[in-house]
Amino acid sequence: MDILIARQPIFDFNRRLFAYELLFRGTEGHDIDHLEGDRATTSLLSATFLTEGIDRISGFKPCFINFTTDLLLKNLPASFPSSKIVIEILEDVIPSPEVISICRALSKQGYTLALDDFVYDRRLEPLIEIADIIKIDIIGTPLDTIHKTLYRLSHHDKIKLLAEKVETYAEYEKAMKLGFTYFQGYFFSKPEVMNIKELTTAKINLLRLLAEVNSETTSVSRLTEIISHDVAISYKLLRFLNSAWFYRLTKIESISHAIAYLGDHELRRFLMLMIISEMATKKPQELVRLAIVRAQFCELLATASGKFGKQNNLFLLGLFSLIDAMLDAPMEDLMKELPIDGQIKEALITQSGPLMPYLDAVITYERKKAKECIQALVKIGVARKDVYELYLQSLEFAQALTDAP
Repeated sequence: MDILIARQPIFDFNRRLFAYELLFRGTEGHDIDHLEGDRATTSLLSATFLTEGIDRISGFKPCFINFTTDLLLKNLPASFPSSKIVIEILEDVIPSPEVISICRALSKQGYTLALDDFVYDRRLEPLIEIADIIKIDIIGTPLDTIHKTLYRLSHHDKIKLLAEKVETYAEYEKAMKLGFTYFQGYFFSKPEVMNIKELTTAKINLLRLLAEVNSETTSVSRLTEIISHDVAISYKLLRFLNSAWFYRLTKIESISHAIAYLGDHELRRFLMLMIISEMATKKPQELVRLAIVRAQFCELLATASGKFGKQNNLFLLGLFSLIDAMLDAPMEDLMKELPIDGQIKEALITQSGPLMPYLDAVITYERKKAKECIQALVKIGVARKDVYELYLQSLEFAQALTDAP
């Protein structure tokens, strides 16, 4: 699902970028006319912090985010770093004792509070006392009202003023003369709509399951439970173990027998393969097959090189090399969710480190880039004459795992 958000810059007195305001703009193909404020804010927070990564969106600048009364009462802002967000309190928030108490606590915790679309009302004084920034619409607010508002706020020394809806240079000059510190509006920049690919709940659950299977603390009994509760995985496990890949004389006909036959290491690996396949159900089958070929090829190269005792590291390197394409999400964000070796993450995120030559050898071989492949093989110490046979074995392994019955 594609999430749409708008990002509009906020500038300081010297027209330097100070922050961004983020606004939820709905999902691809749907408007937000009937979307409640709570849902809009929570969707925005989920997309920016949990999916895309707030620093990728904000460039390490703070982000103004709207909070409704309900979200303030739930103390939701406290779930996010005070250095990353400015809590923008909407104009319809009633300054009840509960709201004031939570806002005061947030301020003491280092959060910056801004009052949105401000129109002076004596009942707002408790919020004004706490606020750091007050936003005033200089187009929609009459000039004499602005003067009166500024006079009433003049004894609040810490408050800085933000001029909204600045659309011309004349309005920018007027706001500067009135004493505004920050400026926002079409004169500087129209809101930039950004498209964020949000992982579905099902894929998030699969990613968590993948992390659990890969964790060293997960027991064999838990792995057995995962298999036993999934008919499709159970069926594929039996089909795989009885395939030509294993050349068995007797069939394996029970899950317990299959698990005993595989052992802990191979069992985890099989489950990871199944989860990866499930993640890519709406992708071409060739993508899954290629990931499995890469995984097996990387492991066989590791064995041939004799440089790595933990061959499973290389298997995971190949398997996860296409996970970003499967989930339509940045590799760096996905790697944060998985408890895997740091060298694997280094290779997948930055294309560097001691494991990268193995992946280079695999990718250049599949793309028929002979010169680059030879260079990678030299680095890992694998003879050119052995590579073709290792690749054939990888293809057979992938075929056994992905073939229909």
